[in-house]
Amino acid sequence: QVTAKTAFLFILPQYNVSLPTADGELVHYHYGLKDLVTILFYIFIAIILHAVVQEYALDKINRRLHLSKVKHSKFNESGQLVAFHLTSVIWCLYVVVTEGYISNPRSLWENYPHVYLPFQVKFFYLCQLAYWLHALPELYFQKVRKEEIPRQLQYIALYLVHIAGAYLLNLTRLGLILLLLQYLAEFFFHMARLVYFTDENNEKLFNVWAVVFVVTRLFTLTLYILVIGFGLPRVENQALDPERGNFFSFLFNNILFRMSVLLLVCLFQASVMWRFIHFQLRRWREYWNEQSTRKRAAAAATSAKQQAKPLKRDSGYHENGVVKAENGTSPRTKKLKSP
Repeated sequence: QVTAKTAFLFILPQYNVSLPTADGELVHYHYGLKDLVTILFYIFIAIILHAVVQEYALDKINRRLHLSKVKHSKFNESGQLVAFHLTSVIWCLYVVVTEGYISNPRSLWENYPHVYLPFQVKFFYLCQLAYWLHALPELYFQKVRKEEIPRQLQYIALYLVHIAGAYLLNLTRLGLILLLLQYLAEFFFHMARLVYFTDENNEKLFNVWAVVFVVTRLFTLTLYILVIGFGLPRVENQALDPERGNFFSFLFNNILFRMSVLLLVCLFQASVMWRFIHFQLRRWREYWNEQSTRKRAAAAATSAKQQAKPLKRDSGYHENGVVKAENGTSPRTKKLKSP
């Protein structure tokens, strides 16, 4: 029994609270230091699942494709992220639909702070934090190149800051919708990279990703404006109360602070869109340069073939190995009779 209690500490979320409802009692959860133990356990689970996907899926595909070292590393990265993003999108979509966050957008800010979480919401956040923390030791296990490590660290840190911030600041409902949009765009991007590595002439999925990326950015910006600009300023409890999890809703009564936050959000989204546009322009430029190079090469090959054709040395034609004149007579010179 003592072992079971210790096991539950690692496996199940802690800090459960029974809340009275009209139908009885409902069990919810809040966060605390014991969550670190649960996250540590799921970090090891994520490392094992990472190794399973690598061994039984990605390595087998890599042996068939015979990719270079650079493409091999990128293929492994995209393959792992495709599996993770697909799982997270399905899981996150199930959570937001069953909890009613999509059907009732007002629930994103109503009754803030959202201190008490349903089991599936808290468990989802713990698993997300465990996955992105497991990505740090995976940089060593996967033998990532030194020049790739800064980019990978920045990528991991951004996810950890946003997920942990939403979890600790009791903005879990907003964080779920934002993660769903972000993971959906990331899934199409890494799926397009996988298809490109198998067939470099196939870039159709990049076009699909471009459309999905723009749409998700617009939804993300709209959601920020809706929640920060209109939702949180209308929360009833505007007093600073860290014990109850209300950290900064009172700040949104100040229009200057609210507009400053929205301006920072818009500038961040604009920088993301600028990098996206720059990436698309560079990709299209490389595509058209490649197409023009192929056309020039094809034209040069055609002209070389035309120049290599044998020139006609005789005006007649050949018949059974004998050159005939145009009127069918032999072109041999006649012998002159001696006088």
